[in-house]
Amino acid sequence: MTWWTAVRFAHVLSAMLWVGGQLTVSLVVLPPARRLLDERGRRRVLDAVGRRFGLLTVAALLPVQLATGVALAWHNGVTWAALAGPGYGRLLAIKMALFCAVMVAAALHGWATGAGRAGFARGMAVASLAGSVGVVLVATALPGS
Repeated sequence: MTWWTAVRFAHVLSAMLWVGGQLTVSLVVLPPARRLLDERGRRRVLDAVGRRFGLLTVAALLPVQLATGVALAWHNGVTWAALAGPGYGRLLAIKMALFCAVMVAAALHGWATGAGRAGFARGMAVASLAGSVGVVLVATALPGS
């Protein structure tokens, strides 16, 4: 195992925790919370889960994604000009654009939840999850290094 294998592992692991966390909340936590808890209890549980997941994201997952992503791009010889060209650079640019859109949607979801805008929060949660799956899809098209 090389240093770059470890860097790539950290990148994939943090992405897995981010997307897996979104899927877990959406598919595992949310349905029984809606079915078993009253409005107040559901709000308390989901707010606590959201705050904890948000803290984990900001404190660990996002920094790991950014640091390892930049390092992997550098290792693969990606330049700013390469991001506009065909192949690896363009796929990486698409992945980065989707990732940025996902982060905006996730931030808007957190804001809307706190502001009591449930419909908008739900829409941003769906957009963030769909975008995250898109990031993973594009990432699978990138050749390994």
